[in-house]
Amino acid sequence: MTVLVFLDPAYDDGRVADATQPQIMATDLGATRGDGIFESLLALNGEARKVQAHLDRLASSARALDLDLPPQEAWRRAIATALDEYTAGADVLPETELTVKLVVTRGVEGATTPTAWVQVAPVPEKTRRQRRDGLAVLLLDRGYDSTVAQRAPWLLMGAKTLSYAVNMAAVRYAQAHGADDVIFTSSDGKVLEGPTSTVLLARVRDGVKTLLTPQLESGILPGTSQSALFEVAKSAGWELGYGPLVPAELYDADGVWLISSIRLLAPVNSLDGQQLPTPPELTEELSALVAKIS
Repeated sequence: MTVLVFLDPAYDDGRVADATQPQIMATDLGATRGDGIFESLLALNGEARKVQAHLDRLASSARALDLDLPPQEAWRRAIATALDEYTAGADVLPETELTVKLVVTRGVEGATTPTAWVQVAPVPEKTRRQRRDGLAVLLLDRGYDSTVAQRAPWLLMGAKTLSYAVNMAAVRYAQAHGADDVIFTSSDGKVLEGPTSTVLLARVRDGVKTLLTPQLESGILPGTSQSALFEVAKSAGWELGYGPLVPAELYDADGVWLISSIRLLAPVNSLDGQQLPTPPELTEELSALVAKIS
């Protein structure tokens, strides 16, 4: 079951649309050019998580693309409508996980009004399995150096755009070579991010536990889940750090994970075929902290 709710000015709480029928014009620039942005939220027990963080990142992406957005309150109402519509039409248990996607395109070519909607659907079983069982990951060169975001802002390196063809091609490449996912590196050898996730690693030295993630200045998407985890981890006594990181530090770490809003925390079991020591107790500890994020 999938629910669609369009942000239509004529409907205060959003317009529910039939997800089994075509809804987007063939001339919409989101379809023809990938000219748009999106966010993906996790909903548990009918409640979306980290809504404000995702709305803020949506606004940041919109500024990068010079794209008009509906007001945040309109998004909140549409999210509520979509979740209510889904739960009214399906047996939703408290542990049921839903993906809530917010999408904005520049709209139909020649028009001035963006197209915006909320989509609600179940989290795929494959996503939950990867969270539970972990990932085999390949390192792939993204083809840019780590300073490109500052030199060429028009490349939109820190924006969450609809143009995910390269990211999905990287995942398919990994799968064709016996892996599940990818960690991108820059051409000057820095660790960046996954196609749909943020990289985390842990170091435990003399009883001090430290969480590290690549630096945002390298042109990666700011991770809402990584940021929220850092907040609760700091309260739990973890030290925090931001790169720059290089691949050797992944191999030397006491644990490596990919984190995202839908898959949550997934341990990296191997990197380029080499097994990594990601202890289950560290994954359990960090997963418990992730569960505290609202």
